[in-house]
Amino acid sequence: MLFFALNGSNLLGGRVAAAGGFALAPHEEREFDGGEHKARPLVSVRGRDVFVLHSLQAAGGASANDRLVRLLFFLATCRDNGASRVTAIAPYLAYSRKDRQTKPRDPVTTRYVAQLFEAAGADCVVTLEVHNLSAFQNAFRCRTLHLATDRLFAADIAARAGGAPLSIVSPDPGGVKRAQLLREALEATTGQPISFGLMEKRRSAGVVSGTLFAGDVKDKAVHIVDDMICGGGTILRAAKAARDHGAVQVHAIATHGLLTDQAVSSLVAEAAIDSITLTDSTAPFAADTSAFGPRLRVIGCAPLIAAAIRDLHENSGASDLSPLPFASFDSGPPGAS
Repeated sequence: MLFFALNGSNLLGGRVAAAGGFALAPHEEREFDGGEHKARPLVSVRGRDVFVLHSLQAAGGASANDRLVRLLFFLATCRDNGASRVTAIAPYLAYSRKDRQTKPRDPVTTRYVAQLFEAAGADCVVTLEVHNLSAFQNAFRCRTLHLATDRLFAADIAARAGGAPLSIVSPDPGGVKRAQLLREALEATTGQPISFGLMEKRRSAGVVSGTLFAGDVKDKAVHIVDDMICGGGTILRAAKAARDHGAVQVHAIATHGLLTDQAVSSLVAEAAIDSITLTDSTAPFAADTSAFGPRLRVIGCAPLIAAAIRDLHENSGASDLSPLPFASFDSGPPGAS
């Protein structure tokens, strides 16, 4: 088995390799005048089971498009050079949000990206907490593996709950299933009933509306869960609504920290949110998150990815991964790679 992590994802790649007890295989990436580039493995891949990690958020001066192309090209290179199997690991999978037509002549980019991976020769695509699981699974014709983070977050919430009554809130109707799974995982972890809440949300032409809130959050520590935080508006609306309905604490939870500078400013200034917990799926983050101070917590997702690689390589069935340990960085996000 060979495990590669492309430039910009090598910090997470190193953690995955350490968690899995396997080596990070060497590769070369070169930049050419005019903005083109090439990448190649520096060891033979012929007959090997190859795993390639690259998270597809815009970061470090590289757009999501650039990172996607680099991953596709490297997968194809491994396939051309005789790899027996090639697995793409994209902890954050770009373009997953546009998974259906909501207006005339809309693109369905989830499906287009799937076709690109298949054309590059990917045998399997692994991602972490995708935006719409059904759309992800239906878009691909090659094998897919979705790694959910509900047990990861449930263990973290339970460890710091301090006996306070808890409530899990979805910030929009589309995230109800994700929130329900976290609620169930938290109930299994704590052995206590966990209440639930839901915020209304409608988006049209970039404008978000909807003010209805339903759920039991009064006198509870509320955890609002989403797959990502980008602009921050969705989380802020739900946090303010939870406070208005009597929540004593409000914590934001998301797997992917696609934070813009404006989002950081807004979230730092907003007293409604006590803490923000992310995984390091997109770390180092594109925005400067130092202003959060101790309010930002980062949980390591490397053990989850490493276990998936192990199970895929051993063909032991990764659909029911056992609970995994996690590493947290309470002092802020990991350093840049």
